[in-house]
Amino acid sequence: MFGKLTLAVLAWTAGAALACAQPASWPARPLHMIVPLPAGSAADTLARLVATKLSQSLGQPVIVDNRDGGSGTIGSNQVAHAEPDGYTLGIATTTTLVTAPILDRNIGYNAASDFTPVAMVGYSPYVFVTHPSVPATTVADFIALAKSKPGALTYSSVGESSLAHLGAELFARMSGVQLTEVPYKSSTQAVIDLVSGRIDSQFGILATTHQYIKEGKLNALGVTTRERIAEYPDIPTISESGLSGFEAVLWIAVVAPAKTDAGIVRKLNETINQALSLPDTRTLLFNQALIVDTGAPEWLGQRIASDSEKWRALALKAVQ
Repeated sequence: MFGKLTLAVLAWTAGAALACAQPASWPARPLHMIVPLPAGSAADTLARLVATKLSQSLGQPVIVDNRDGGSGTIGSNQVAHAEPDGYTLGIATTTTLVTAPILDRNIGYNAASDFTPVAMVGYSPYVFVTHPSVPATTVADFIALAKSKPGALTYSSVGESSLAHLGAELFARMSGVQLTEVPYKSSTQAVIDLVSGRIDSQFGILATTHQYIKEGKLNALGVTTRERIAEYPDIPTISESGLSGFEAVLWIAVVAPAKTDAGIVRKLNETINQALSLPDTRTLLFNQALIVDTGAPEWLGQRIASDSEKWRALALKAVQ
């Protein structure tokens, strides 16, 4: 009998068998790439880079169109309901295709059936950091300290059921500790309060924490990726520090409306993957706290399905 995850993966990949070659006339006009987040965001920077590379390869302009609002759901709806003719693409994230559909049944789109996976682009890792006053220099130390004082240690979160918030929930569940959440509206204010010692810990993005780590104002206990980050080889993963299998990353990908021609999808996937393999592209994205991570369209579909299953219970618990 098929499990829920297997059925979800089949829903994402079944359309690939419907066509083998892209229409001979495609692309005959400019493409549009809808970014459901504001101009200047990491997703926007990534979209503009991908759009430039696609334009150079396809011989047609790729116009980036920011349609932000609703935490990314407004633009995502426009992608979901666009014509599947190969001329509309969209930027998707863990938030827009995983957590938002879990938390809002009236979101207006179905993440599993209204999109065609095109290409995973990369992910933004988090790093578990603490104020130097916290007497713990490793994840194991922190867990032992938290168990000795249930609820006494605090962590900041920005956005209900954001990946940083869910990462902390996953950490607490896997380690068996009780932490106290301190919600913030701004990641900037959260890191300022962490550096000043008003809160104890945070799952923060490297872009906003690496300078404080470098200056010794914060202690980096572990990164949330499955493997160590090459540019920060001295920071262990949380997974290797006692919580085997721990991972919490915000990924960004390219999708298209459901039923987009499989040949077009393959061409887009190959072009995007080729562009992302260039060293200068990887460096540029890393400077935006994004680590390149590519694969076939089917792999992206599997990741969306598995993450939806992974985060469902935690996301629903976080808003109770």
